[in-house]
Amino acid sequence: MDLTQALTPGLTQGLIQGLDILSVAIFALTGALVASRSQLDIVGFLFVACLTAVGGGTLRDLLLNRDQVFWVADPAILLAAVVAAVLVFFTAHLLESRYRAILWLDAFALAVAVPAGVGVALGMGQHWAIVLVMGVSTGCFGGLMRDVVCNEVPLVLKQGEIYATAAFAGAGAAVVAGLAGLEGGQALLICGAVTFLLRAGAIAFGWGLPIYRNRPPRPESPKR
Repeated sequence: MDLTQALTPGLTQGLIQGLDILSVAIFALTGALVASRSQLDIVGFLFVACLTAVGGGTLRDLLLNRDQVFWVADPAILLAAVVAAVLVFFTAHLLESRYRAILWLDAFALAVAVPAGVGVALGMGQHWAIVLVMGVSTGCFGGLMRDVVCNEVPLVLKQGEIYATAAFAGAGAAVVAGLAGLEGGQALLICGAVTFLLRAGAIAFGWGLPIYRNRPPRPESPKR
């Protein structure tokens, strides 16, 4: 069975829009928390929060050549990012560890944004490879821009970090679920669960990927 035909049942516009809105709100919280670590002013909070919130979805919609970018079609979505930024501006100091909060909120956001990207690509009848790419890019790009703008090492590029890998595995699980006969809503649920479990395991238990290590220096040749 064609993947799109298999997964289209259960993929409603309301479901995908709901995932987009939820990911915007949670990613905005992470953006504002990173802004607090950089001691930015309220304008900086708003900018970083909005950039983080809509970055991945914007890239997805531009690459897929959708009629309108999701937040342009519904500007009210940006209100979620604005509210998150203002909330964090006045409460960030109450957190015992802002970095841990960023990690866990980011994990939840990733587990929502990846299914959103997968759902949009499937709804447009894209090839399974494009579905994978859209899931990963929707989940990862906003956080990448957040960290670059705030001069932090991007989580997605940290040595051995299971981040993009979690997004890819989640998107892949949705594809496999569709080929196994599950409908779209169920496949997206599996996608989010796999993404979150892998990312949560990396945070809680230190799971990681092997990294390249330089070869030890060669011993000097004895002098003759």
